[in-house]
Amino acid sequence: MKTRFIAVLVILISLHSCKNETRVSEDVSKIQLNLTVQRFDREFAEAKPGDIPKLKQKFPYLFPKQYSDSVWIAKLKDTLQNEIFSEVNKTFPDFDKETADLELFFKHVVYYFPKYRTPEVITVISDVDYSNRVILADTLLLIGLDNYLGKDHKFYGGIEQYIAAGLDKTFLISDVASAFGKTKLRFPSDRTFLAQMIYYGKELYLKDKLMPLATDAQKIVYTPEEMEWAQANEEQIWRYFIEREILYSTDNMLAPRFLDPAPFSKFRLELDNESPGRLGRYMGWQIVRAFMNNNDVKLNQLLDLSADEIFKKSNYKPKK
Repeated sequence: MKTRFIAVLVILISLHSCKNETRVSEDVSKIQLNLTVQRFDREFAEAKPGDIPKLKQKFPYLFPKQYSDSVWIAKLKDTLQNEIFSEVNKTFPDFDKETADLELFFKHVVYYFPKYRTPEVITVISDVDYSNRVILADTLLLIGLDNYLGKDHKFYGGIEQYIAAGLDKTFLISDVASAFGKTKLRFPSDRTFLAQMIYYGKELYLKDKLMPLATDAQKIVYTPEEMEWAQANEEQIWRYFIEREILYSTDNMLAPRFLDPAPFSKFRLELDNESPGRLGRYMGWQIVRAFMNNNDVKLNQLLDLSADEIFKKSNYKPKK
């Protein structure tokens, strides 16, 4: 009887969830959004020296005043700059799909955060500054397209493989969502490992809501194989965290081992080399998902809740 009750409960929850998702999708589709996308990368690459004053007037924030026009004219003639533009143009001959994806993303943002003002999107070439591939300011979203040419691109030859793996256009919207998440989340003053896990879990749960058509691998910037590994080993990971009593630890070495970008997570066991990095973020995500499934809390309320409250009320149990 107990097994049958649980099965019925799971079906009811699933039906309720599907109904909610359908309603959200219908409401989002009705939102009117005027998204402006400007291909500055292309306008600059195709400019002549005499066009520089016009570009400076149109995009003043991209031309620091301390640099004279001669600097930009030299850049127009630079061989490497021209090669970067050529490669970007091959990967992004147009920006139609990305524009549609950005529009859908920002419609979801406006649905959950009605007062949000959608920024103007400007595509740029950043000289492969992958640490700042997306910059979201109050009214501007800058996207460095030369950071999305594919993990095996020749420009990424000197970059660590685990970093280059994320330099693909399939992760572009995910990076935008991460940038948005940072505007809504405060990094915890609580130094415990759990608090940091939940912080990243909230960011990933935001992606669940703001980019519902994306795969979980895209949201956390994993390969499909890395995602499968995390899901298959969730119980083992959780047991490791519990048995070593690290949830409430303030050891500052736990972040580089389990939270920061890395080629693999550092359990100091044989399985290390098989594991993806940032598994602490993955586990925080599952805890936040469990909390939201088990509690009647709105998205904007979740963002302000403490890690301890989320964990205790989540009734989280790892998948077996």
